[in-house]
Amino acid sequence: PALGRGGLEALQHTVGSVLSSYGWYILLAAVAVYVLVQKVSRSLAARPSGRSGAAEAAEEPDVVVRRQEALAAARLRMQEELNAQAERYKEKQRQLEEEKRRQKIAMWESMQEGKSYKGNLKLSQQEVESGASASAVPKSKPNKKPLRGGGYNPLSGEGGGTCSWRPGRRGPSA
Repeated sequence: PALGRGGLEALQHTVGSVLSSYGWYILLAAVAVYVLVQKVSRSLAARPSGRSGAAEAAEEPDVVVRRQEALAAARLRMQEELNAQAERYKEKQRQLEEEKRRQKIAMWESMQEGKSYKGNLKLSQQEVESGASASAVPKSKPNKKPLRGGGYNPLSGEGGGTCSWRPGRRGPSA
């Protein structure tokens, strides 16, 4: 009523022309504003719960300190165990090196005396093995017989016993 009939038509005409020119832009801007408002509301809703967790951690620093001390003690214990294992390994390696050095010296001395160093080496290895397996019971080997007689030759076919197969003759008459 304040606007006349002509004023109302003019207003409709201007609104219609603005919507027809910029309608899609206005619609996309409205959707973007809606999505932005939703994200901001979610982040604001998530913030107070994060603050309460931080407040709980700040309220109990003694729990954090105790946990860190326990972790440090466990690391120290593991490091000491690792160091002890390394020392045992080094000692074992030293003993092996010393044993090898003794064997080399014994081999050199036997060579200087003119003896066979291989036999001496075998004897020293047997001593090491017998020292390592002192708890094991040595097994006695029974007297061995050869499986075949001394005259057996599989290539010539002699001395093989009853089995004597020979290939047939070549040719069509076979």
